[in-house]
Amino acid sequence: MDVVILGSGSPLPDPERAGPATLVNTSGGPVLVDCGRGVVMRLAGAGTLPLLLTHQLFTHLHSDHVWAFNDVLTTRWVMQGAPGSPLPVVGPVGTADFVEKTLASMEHDIGYRLDHHEDLTWRPEVEVTEVSEGDVVELGGGATATVALVDHGVVKPALSYRIDDAGSSAVLAGDTVPCEGLDRVCAGADVYVQTVIREDIVRTVPNQRFVDICDYHSTVEQAAQTAQKAGVRTLVLNHMVPAPPPEAEPEWIALAKAHFDGEVLIATDLMTISR
Repeated sequence: MDVVILGSGSPLPDPERAGPATLVNTSGGPVLVDCGRGVVMRLAGAGTLPLLLTHQLFTHLHSDHVWAFNDVLTTRWVMQGAPGSPLPVVGPVGTADFVEKTLASMEHDIGYRLDHHEDLTWRPEVEVTEVSEGDVVELGGGATATVALVDHGVVKPALSYRIDDAGSSAVLAGDTVPCEGLDRVCAGADVYVQTVIREDIVRTVPNQRFVDICDYHSTVEQAAQTAQKAGVRTLVLNHMVPAPPPEAEPEWIALAKAHFDGEVLIATDLMTISR
């Protein structure tokens, strides 16, 4: 199993970091978890395309995690040679409504393309499954995604996914503070990818709207404590706020290593972790 960080960024625009998105190459095929800005270009950089995805998983419906879904859908649709291969979309309650409204926002473009291309006679096809705590999604080839309900403050429901495949496991935690659901899916995982913030830095910014993010994101230290308690092998610090310049990365790693004995990685776009 390969975990590819497609986008390691956050809502703060960064020329080096696309929006939050992770590709997991499983025995059943490539699975996309979230789809922040720039994801289709990063998929190309990882050697795949929306047409090849077997599943799209959403951890939650915050804009930075779903911005490029219309691009995923459109690119997949216009590359298809025939109908009958809907994209399976999995996410929390509210996902079906989000997908319906996304398709509605694409209506003009869909109409233009149907009018222009005689061989394109079908609309974008999607199959939505809304999931919650304890659900298990079959991903094909024996790979599964186990769902945990996690704590992202007012963003309810929010999910984390544990993908198990051929004896390897990866947790795509999304945005959450430490909680029981996160502990359950992280237990014994090979890879744990967690959104993190540096609260000590964030609180120095004289902007309450920015400081508010401390309420519902894990700090570097909290992510490390979760990893240590769960006995994970590798902690990947992702979606970092504020994203550290390369010279500051050792400081972030040291903060995590103070609480965690395993490997700590700073996510960068197109980083691949193989297990």
